[in-house]
Amino acid sequence: MVSEIPVFLILGALVGGFVNGLAGFGTALMALGFWLQIMPPLEAVALVVVVSCVTGIQGLWIVRKTVQAQWRRLARFLIPALFGIPLGLFCLHLINPIWLKFLVAGLMIAYGVFFLVRRNLPTFSRSTPITDNAIGLVSGVLGGLAGLSGALPAMWLALRPWPKEETRAVLQPFSFATLLISAVLLAIKGAYTPKILFWLVVASLAALTSAQLGVFIYRRSTSSQFRWLLIIMLFLSGMALMTTELVDLFYA
Repeated sequence: MVSEIPVFLILGALVGGFVNGLAGFGTALMALGFWLQIMPPLEAVALVVVVSCVTGIQGLWIVRKTVQAQWRRLARFLIPALFGIPLGLFCLHLINPIWLKFLVAGLMIAYGVFFLVRRNLPTFSRSTPITDNAIGLVSGVLGGLAGLSGALPAMWLALRPWPKEETRAVLQPFSFATLLISAVLLAIKGAYTPKILFWLVVASLAALTSAQLGVFIYRRSTSSQFRWLLIIMLFLSGMALMTTELVDLFYA
């Protein structure tokens, strides 16, 4: 069985777990770039939503007290997401793997660019329920489609003058809940074959190990420091994935 564990499975789990431990989201953004190279989208997403939940439990525990004070903010994102998740899962069965890779790479690059220009963007201190609802709905679709439920809320919440603990208290449970629901729906559809379950155990162990390092750095870094680390990692990874796919298309 050991010989059946692809190297890319371990690499994706390690980088995905680290980013999740650091930021409270991002497992799919980092891991899918590796996993889509070795398996079809349905299998990759089935893996990533569960691994994201497993690695997210520890981060959720860290902000558990702050979550109680942020439940109204959380609900504005989560309730619309419940309607988007089934639509995302429906699209998962239709999407071309190449376009899914471009989506992942594009979101990573967008995240990096967003935070590079973040200081020049306005800050919203007032309540924006309609925008929150819309971002929650689209993020639910992205969560069902590719486990990418955290990227858009992370960028939107960065425009709030909140400390990192309050931001994470909304982002972490939102991502966890949307991905858990996606995993349950995928399980009902029979996505978890014996091979995927075996890979799931291996990937979860690797991701949990690297998530410890991410949590360690999160606890000892300022808001600015951990955001810059995310910018560098996601931007460079997105550019690498985008370049690889463009080269493959050019020489296909």
